[in-house]
Amino acid sequence: METIILFAPLVGALLCGFGWKFIGETTAQWVATSLLFLAAILSWIVFLTFDGTTESITILRWIESGTLSTDWAIRMDRLTAIMLIVITTVSALVHLYSFGYMAHDDHFAKGVSYRPRFFAYLSFFTFAMLMLVTSDNLIQMFFGWEGVGVASYLLIGFYYKKPSANAAAIKAFVVNRVGDFGFALGIFGIYWVTDSVKFEDIFAMTPQLAEMTMPFLWAEWNVANLLAFLLFVGAMGKSAQLLLHTWLPDAMEGPTPVSALIHAATMVTAGVFLVCRMSPLYEYAPETQQFIVFLGATTAFFAATVGLVQNDIKRVIAYSTCSQLGYMFVAAGVGVYSVAMFHLLTHAFFKAMLFLGAGSVIHGMHHEQDMRNYGGLKDKMPYTFWAMMIGTLAITGVGIPLLYIGFPIGFAGFVSKDAIIESAFAADAGYAFWMLVVAAFMTSFYSWRLMFLTFYGEPRGDKHTHEHAHESPGTMLTPLAVLSVGAIFSGMVFYGPFFGSDEKVGKFFGYIEATEKTEDTAMGFSLIAPAYAAGEETDDHSDDGGKETPIQQPGEGAIYHNPDNHVLHDAHYVPNWVKLSPFIVMVAGFALAWLMYIRRPDLPAKLAEQQRPLYNFLLNKWYFDELYDFVFVRPAIAIGNFLWKRGDMGVIDGGINGLAMGVVPFFTRLLGRMQSGYIFTYAFAMVIGIAVLLTWVSLSGGAN
Repeated sequence: METIILFAPLVGALLCGFGWKFIGETTAQWVATSLLFLAAILSWIVFLTFDGTTESITILRWIESGTLSTDWAIRMDRLTAIMLIVITTVSALVHLYSFGYMAHDDHFAKGVSYRPRFFAYLSFFTFAMLMLVTSDNLIQMFFGWEGVGVASYLLIGFYYKKPSANAAAIKAFVVNRVGDFGFALGIFGIYWVTDSVKFEDIFAMTPQLAEMTMPFLWAEWNVANLLAFLLFVGAMGKSAQLLLHTWLPDAMEGPTPVSALIHAATMVTAGVFLVCRMSPLYEYAPETQQFIVFLGATTAFFAATVGLVQNDIKRVIAYSTCSQLGYMFVAAGVGVYSVAMFHLLTHAFFKAMLFLGAGSVIHGMHHEQDMRNYGGLKDKMPYTFWAMMIGTLAITGVGIPLLYIGFPIGFAGFVSKDAIIESAFAADAGYAFWMLVVAAFMTSFYSWRLMFLTFYGEPRGDKHTHEHAHESPGTMLTPLAVLSVGAIFSGMVFYGPFFGSDEKVGKFFGYIEATEKTEDTAMGFSLIAPAYAAGEETDDHSDDGGKETPIQQPGEGAIYHNPDNHVLHDAHYVPNWVKLSPFIVMVAGFALAWLMYIRRPDLPAKLAEQQRPLYNFLLNKWYFDELYDFVFVRPAIAIGNFLWKRGDMGVIDGGINGLAMGVVPFFTRLLGRMQSGYIFTYAFAMVIGIAVLLTWVSLSGGAN
């Protein structure tokens, strides 16, 4: 079954990409989409029936070179099962959505068959991501990692006749290669010290790696910290963390279904998955964990500030993705990997819905993306409005704080995002806690700003466009309806196995052996509140009546917790004001957005004028692009021009031309003069040559 899940998208990509001329354009699209739905259905079956026991499914022998021996195999554990449902579900819905969105595209001339190519790229993207998350070794993961990069280049630059799309595709590709260089160094280092790239071998050696040092650049480094950091550099590129984030907003140049797929289910989640997969290594790399927490919190804050002032509807949601990824890395950095995966899961539902909802608005407004030209669309696009409303309620974290009936009551983001904030406080990560709380306030503000500018108020912009605004077809609305279910219920349904007691999480992720007593609550559906719900703390870090949780060994289960890591347990005992803080700032963000865009719509322009330097700073994304252009791009262009004009044209071309047009003709003419045609001239030359030869022999004494 797992093999079918993996290869179904690849078969769809091949049939759609190369076989559409034989089976027809529409049939090819349906074949690719049907295979994705098959993979999604099988993924849910695997997820719901999986018992948490790690197993390996070998597909074929792959690379054999010296001591390097790798199979192409599927590592089936709870992490893999989670990623399977996230990737295949969102991808299948994006395929279906694309039928309506890509039906008529003004970027292509009439009669040009662009749809089969688009669906083939989507399916190939899905296959590459599945190859990444099912890998049982780093080499296989790296192949999937690079496959996702290639697919993203093809999809972001799908409108290849559009210069900005080509530039965005190249930018995404280049920036990710910077991160991938660090990832590759990490793989080389791991192989050097462990003599293996298989996860089970690496995980078994992580305690020893924490006690080893190795030379790198100018100093000796702790092996665990260095290798964990190098792997995280790769994660920074894929998951668009600060410094390597600049490609993500520009990726909006691709069609909207591409944005939903990249931002919700594939590529950007690969970095978070990598850190969670390598949790046994990160648990022994505390300095790297601190760096991840700092960078994740800073990214969450940075992206939220930029999202406050963006006017392109897709860019607002793109910076929201960047910010939410920061939340996930904070959770992974403080050691609650289950919570990082929890937010990854819930985020996939509501972020895919927000992007596809934005695409529905863009489709209905004839590809207008500037929110300043929207307004009053609530009645013209009611289904899209309610889908976007549900997505906004989910991402801003609307719920009932402090109410627990076996699980919190609230939308998906309320449950998973609050779990991260509480975990950051429990881990004594004060900087991260406050950055995330402030980011939650800004998330609420820019999310409601998007809703108010788009669906409320008077119509703005082109009158003709508003008159012809329309609701999207059923193929675009059906995925929104499905995703809305996940955006509402996924947080409450999956609270127990991702953020419940130590025992529940341990059983779900396979590092605590399941017992008959708890089989009925393994998925977290029990309505019996644990002790901490009533404020009764225990000392054994479990809720099983005093029974001590077994010590986990690295590699047991899908994630690993060091015996000294009690953040998951302690997060349930944070003060009530900590649990209330995200809700309070969410309400404050909503109130401020309502005041500025409904009650007093003149305030934003006045505030922007009064705070012009700050407004421009945020509007220009903290000037990162300009800084990189000055530090990297312009010097690279200058060096290139110098090597081109002085090196290539001056030295190489000049040398060859000088040799061909100057030196060679000179000696040709000189030798030509020696060809007199008289015999005595040649005889004289022979005599001179013999004389020189005899003189040399005499002086050298006949040696040689």
